[in-house]
Parts: sequence; structure tokens; C-alpha cells
Amino acid sequence: MKTGVMICGHGSRSQAAVDEFAVLAQKLPGLLPPEWPVDYGYLEFANPVIRDGLDRLRDAGCERILAVPGMLFAAMHAKNDIPTVLNTYAAKHGIEITYGRELGVDPKMIAAAADRVQIAMAEADKQEVVPYEETCLVVIGRGASDPDANGNVAKVARMLQEGLGFGWLEVGYSGVTFPLVEPCLTHAAKLGYKRILVFPYFLFTGILIDRIYGFTDRVAEAHPQISFVKAGYLNDHPQVLATFAERVTEQVGEIPPPNCATCKYRTQVLGFEAEVGAPQESHHHHVEGQGASAPGSNVEDCVLCDSFCTGECRLDAGHHHHHDHDHGHNHHHGHDHDHGHDHGHSHDHGHAHGHSHEHDHHHPEYPHAKHPHGPESARRKPD
Repeated sequence: MKTGVMICGHGSRSQAAVDEFAVLAQKLPGLLPPEWPVDYGYLEFANPVIRDGLDRLRDAGCERILAVPGMLFAAMHAKNDIPTVLNTYAAKHGIEITYGRELGVDPKMIAAAADRVQIAMAEADKQEVVPYEETCLVVIGRGASDPDANGNVAKVARMLQEGLGFGWLEVGYSGVTFPLVEPCLTHAAKLGYKRILVFPYFLFTGILIDRIYGFTDRVAEAHPQISFVKAGYLNDHPQVLATFAERVTEQVGEIPPPNCATCKYRTQVLGFEAEVGAPQESHHHHVEGQGASAPGSNVEDCVLCDSFCTGECRLDAGHHHHHDHDHGHNHHHGHDHDHGHDHGHSHDHGHAHGHSHEHDHHHPEYPHAKHPHGPESARRKPD
């Protein structure tokens, strides 16, 4: 049985982010068996879409595809959207597709993150030496409506603080949950540390990296007595590549590890009890393959933002998708097709839901959407 490998990315309105993801996919084959072709695709915005990559692997004669989410942690995209695309494709074409784990909390990922942080500290020390114990580390994660993913960011952050010996730690998020970047950094600035090191725990560049660095500059301007240091994101660090390779090869082991084990769709999680057994479906048909020129991709087009995307546009959009882009339109798809996916491979979320559907893609309201340090903090305050 010929085996292929599929890397399923999120996609971005930033061409630089798309290019960086493509480089990762090009480097990965060197860590895998040479007879396994590797392809990639994106869930939204960017091309090629996931189906295109699957088509190429099938055209190359692959009868089994080992798919992995190109994401740090498992939230809605990794738990719902990508599995739906894979299941639908597998059922349509009669091909075996298994689905591996997200990168997750892994010693190799911690090592990659520590390397980025240490490089930033060393560069800053060329100007003025500040010990780790006199530095506040601020780790910024993506932010999701899933406490499992948000909690994993906090665990990585704690392991970095304890492993490197930082004096204090704050954890913030770029969107959806709380605290967002600006309130997080404003709080950190009150703690009395000479240096605040801001580390975006992200794989690639993009609008959200611009947002993190933009808010860092804004808060730094208001606190000139503090040295703010911006660390680089993970990108194609060798340990990141090694973790991706492991997520592929472990699928063909005797007992493949479970994916997204602490899942709000499988078990009751405090504050999210109503989402147990929720349908597994994708809602990205309307932004698939739009490309980096999609509406909202450029600050120049925005009447709310000056130098970087603050995320303010999504506050009054009329609907809040739990990810950071405002589509600016209603999207009742009225699509009449049967997903009919019973999760017969390793991404079974433990609830049956074959269904034909005609509905607006509704998501449960994030219980803390109005938190003052969450998305609402992006609103411009009067001078």
C-alpha cells in the first residue's frame, strides 16, 4: 500500500505566512521515509486548499494518506474543520486517511521555544545585560474558544519560565479569549521588571504576529523605563520539523496515540459543558482558497487600524467566529450534502453525527466573549 503524507495548514491572508508554511512542507520529506510523498494544503484563505494536496497524493498512486494538522494545539480547526474535510474526501474517493496529533506540549517544541527566547535575550544583552530572574517573560498564544488549547499555551509558558529561570511570567493571547496582548502587557509593565520579553508562541508570521509586535510597541512607548524585547516565533526550527515528522510516523505504530485527548466535545469541561457531542463540521467553504488578497488582509484597506491589525473589526460584525477574521458578510450556505462521516479512523471524537444539513454554521457563544481584557479590549478608547 503506497503511503503519502498530508500536512493540513490553517492558511493565512499573509503571503509571507503561506510561504513559510510551504518551506516547512518542503523540508519535512528529509525526515521521513523517502518513498512517502509529502504534500500540503490550507483550510482557508490560501491556496492550495487541502483537497488539492489530497488530489495530488491520490494521483501519485497513494492508497493510504497520513494526515497531520499543521498546528500547535488542537482547537476548533484541528478538532472539527480539518477532520470534516478529510472524512468527506476519504468517503468520496474510497481512500484510507488517518489523522495524527497536533504538535502539542512536547519536549522538542519546548526546546525550540527556549532557543528562540534565549536568542532574543542574548541579543538584548548586547545593549544591557539583564539577568533572567530580573526579566518578565510574556508568552502570547493564538487564543481559542477551547480551554484545552488555551491551557496548553499556559503549560508551555510555565515550562519555559521554570526551565530558564525568568523572574515572572504572564500569558496572553492574540484573539478570542483573554487577556489579549495589550491588557496582558499593560499588566506586566506594572510589576517592576527592568525587561519584558515578549515571545509569540506561533509557528509562522502573519497578521497576528504583526498584532503582537504592534501592541508591544504601543505599550513600550507608554513605559519608556522598561526594555521591551520581541523574540522571534518558531518557524522551521529543526525541533519543530522533528516533531512534525514524529506526528506522521507515530500513526503507523502499533498503537497510534489519541489526538486531542482533553476535548470539550468528548468530555465535560468547566464552563463548556453544553458542547459535549457537538456536530463535527467545517464552516470554511466560503473562505477556501481566497488567497492573500482576501478582504481584511491589508491594514491599508481598514478604516479602524493605523499600522497593524488590532482585531477591532470583528467586534461588531454581527457574528463572531471563534478565530481572528471578520468575513463582513452573512453566509447562509444552504448546502445540501451528507457528510455521513462516522470517524472510522483515528480522529473519532466519540459522537455519531451523519447528517444532511441546511443551516447557518452556528458556533456556541464563547462564555467569556465580553471579558474586559478579551476582544473588547481592542476597541479604541477616547483620548
